[in-house]
Amino acid sequence: MGTVFKPFVTRPLPEGAELVTRAGKRVAVWTDASGKRRQAPVTAGDTPRIRARAGTYSAQFADGAGVVRRVATGCKSLDAARAVLADLERRAEHVKAGIVTQAEAHVAEHADTPVVEHVDTYLAELAHKRGKGARRTVNAEHLANVRRSLRQAVDECGFRRLRDLNRAAVDRWVSRLLALPDAPVVDAAGNVTTPGRPAARTVNVRLCSLTAWGNWLVESGRLTANPFARLHKLDEADDVRRLRRALTADELRRLLTVARLRPLAEFGRPTVRIVDEARPAKSRATWKRAELTFDTIVDAAERGRARLRADEVERREQSGRERALLYAVLVSTGLRKGELAALTVADVLLDAPQPFVVLPAADAKNGQRATLPLRADVADELRAWVGDKAEAVCRQRVGVAGVTLPRADVPLFDVPTGLVRILDRDLAAAGIPKRDDRGRTVDVHALRHTFATHLVAAGVAPRVAQAALRHSSLELTMQHYTDPRLLDVAGALAALPALPTAAAPPEAARATGTDDAGAVALTVALNTGPTRQTESLAVQSPRGQRAAEVTRSPGETRDSRQKPNSGDRTRTGDTRLMKPVL
Repeated sequence: MGTVFKPFVTRPLPEGAELVTRAGKRVAVWTDASGKRRQAPVTAGDTPRIRARAGTYSAQFADGAGVVRRVATGCKSLDAARAVLADLERRAEHVKAGIVTQAEAHVAEHADTPVVEHVDTYLAELAHKRGKGARRTVNAEHLANVRRSLRQAVDECGFRRLRDLNRAAVDRWVSRLLALPDAPVVDAAGNVTTPGRPAARTVNVRLCSLTAWGNWLVESGRLTANPFARLHKLDEADDVRRLRRALTADELRRLLTVARLRPLAEFGRPTVRIVDEARPAKSRATWKRAELTFDTIVDAAERGRARLRADEVERREQSGRERALLYAVLVSTGLRKGELAALTVADVLLDAPQPFVVLPAADAKNGQRATLPLRADVADELRAWVGDKAEAVCRQRVGVAGVTLPRADVPLFDVPTGLVRILDRDLAAAGIPKRDDRGRTVDVHALRHTFATHLVAAGVAPRVAQAALRHSSLELTMQHYTDPRLLDVAGALAALPALPTAAAPPEAARATGTDDAGAVALTVALNTGPTRQTESLAVQSPRGQRAAEVTRSPGETRDSRQKPNSGDRTRTGDTRLMKPVL
């Protein structure tokens, strides 16, 4: 027979508690808020805690399989706890009698537990789960996104218990999200009164979180089926909030030039007069620094070099050199911003026959170690840069082929947290629009799109481009990472062989190589009767080449062979024609 009891739990020492020894045992003595004197035993260890009875009862009973189990009832009343115990024992009897299965009884035990507790348990297990690839744990940002998605869905769908989970409520919630205005509604005080409609991808991410949570509920025996197994996702192609574009070769040249010179040029900008009749003529507010442009940045850099001290000039030149090289590595390797920031000087092999960068698995987005080859010109710049890093910090040469790299923790680049804003200023100075006429933008990740687009435009096979970008699917590479405006479709069409018309003379066909001289041999099999003996017939092309082989029965002439009807391709007698598809 089962029993109910209040188990012992440990709690932090109350404020003002005093540790004393009574009857050979350590106890804590304190005065509670009502002025009563309290005492409780204390646990051993460096951080003592008091042992006290829990505020709610637990039930101990034998389940349908005879296993003694202990379940928290959540009841503060003894009578209510005994009622819960009676219900648990009744379910155990049903399992023994074969009325329900043990799995169904286990699900029934979790039916009354608040949903938020199941969410917290799932998140706790997810935090200790092994991450993708070589990652030891799940990414903290992913964990935060899952927590936010689940709690929002549970709250807005009105889920309180596991029995409340259903797909219809989620569908209604998604419909409410799609009915929101395009942009947030703000009142006069600047407070958001109505949020804006989320993107289709954002909604799909939340639905994926719900589905994964439902799978965990089934795997942990809390549900028998996933209520979110067939949620309908939104079409992301019709609701893309951010489209990136690739940079052209000329835009890349200008961007790298500006990135190298702008740290110095900022101190060489000339002052210009602002015409403002409302201000005094001698007011300092009527003057400002001129904006940098690609045509003026060289002169501005020279003026900045003349105005600054030698050590400041060296520091600014080093900063510009690093920024230009950072952009060059991003656009020539396809690395993501976070992956580049994680690289150290020990991750480059520059003296190998083919220089390359080693991206550790723990730093890659897909959790897999990658070896990325480098262009020769970029490798030369990196070799000088790493040499300076090694001389200044490591005092040793890094990147010698065939030698185990030292685990130097010196970052390859000092990637600033505000790189997006820095890139925006570089784009403005280079005369590159942030947003084009189709609404597509240029940001740091657009350099990865530029890498993909230029690979495809250079004639690289799509499968090779997919491997260079480390994508899981070819569709992702071709549809989302290639800019159709930079792909030479017209040039590709012009490279196709000429197509002769029906009236073209044989000489023209032979000149263009379309006279079927290299056609694949056609094999035609003719069956006559139950047995068949075959004979090969060579069909010569006008140039004397064997173009086809015909297999026919003995006694059958070339002219007496029955030709098939090209319209319906039906059989005549038992003669069969196998026609290849060209």
